Amino acid sequence: MALRVKICGITQPEQGSKIAHLGATALGFICAPSSPRYVSPAQIAAVTAALPIDPVTAAPGVDRIGVFVNASVEEICQTVAIGCLNGVQLHGSEPPEFCQQLRHALPRVEIIKALRVRSAATLEQAAIYTPWVNTLLLDAYDPNLPGGTGKSLNWQSLQQFRPQRPWFLAGGLTPDSILTALAQVTPHGIDLSSGVEHAPGHKNLDAIARLFETLQRANIHP
Repeated sequence: MALRVKICGITQPEQGSKIAHLGATALGFICAPSSPRYVSPAQIAAVTAALPIDPVTAAPGVDRIGVFVNASVEEICQTVAIGCLNGVQLHGSEPPEFCQQLRHALPRVEIIKALRVRSAATLEQAAIYTPWVNTLLLDAYDPNLPGGTGKSLNWQSLQQFRPQRPWFLAGGLTPDSILTALAQVTPHGIDLSSGVEHAPGHKNLDAIARLFETLQRANIHP
């Protein structure tokens, strides 16, 4: 089984490089200034400059995804250019019309729309974003925080979720809970942040190594 593995909330070049070497297929950078994991475009550029380079593409061998919350198209495009990002995750209340504008502005960049699952009605919103996004992400709902809450989703409620786009499972995942989650749902990728860190933005590399060991033993490969 192949699975995208995104480690989100990267703030340090040394940790970004090590996490890529451990097996992550994507790194996430929080571009919302209100977040304790916030990094500036220049800080993102420092991390991406330290990543291992794919000899075929001459680009970093891991996806670099900026996470934005109700930012403007101009701000997103500027951060993508400065930070050498190849993916944008929209984690706010962005409507489909905004995704359409961003799609035209960044035609070669992966657009991920996060849905903070509050009820079954949230899952029904997936269809209205399909024309404009490449990927979806399901996260736990919190009235005070857009993400990185450590809260888990009700995985059983997602068993019939079959969107027309690939999707990431997020929301309080840890190395200890990941196989239980994947036994109940079949996402195309997983997204971990608070479940693999010592403190916001300071990742626990031992926990991340344990995550990949757990996946490998289960014959799940990034």
